[in-house]
Amino acid sequence: MRSFEKKEQNLNRLIDKLNSLSLSYTQPNNEIEKIKNEKDELSIKKKEIEKQNQELIREHKYLKEKIKKLQLEVHRKSELEDKFNQDIDELSQETENLVSEINKWQM
Repeated sequence: MRSFEKKEQNLNRLIDKLNSLSLSYTQPNNEIEKIKNEKDELSIKKKEIEKQNQELIREHKYLKEKIKKLQLEVHRKSELEDKFNQDIDELSQETENLVSEINKWQM
């Protein structure tokens, strides 16, 4: 982001300098037109970069929220798995107890 901000500042300074140029210079008309065209191109590029930056910010926010939801889902599934394993352990223990009781009665 700092790189983007620095480029934006430099671009703004350049645009300000171009805006402050006076037409009273003894430059040929084609040079003046060339500078105006460059200024316009830079302004267009700046707007495009700002738009891309906003899109990236939106996408980042969306992905961040999606990751958070996925983490919650993984956590919930992990809790369910733990509960399931605990239930299996309890059933296994009950089965062992029943088998033990059956063996006692058979003797």
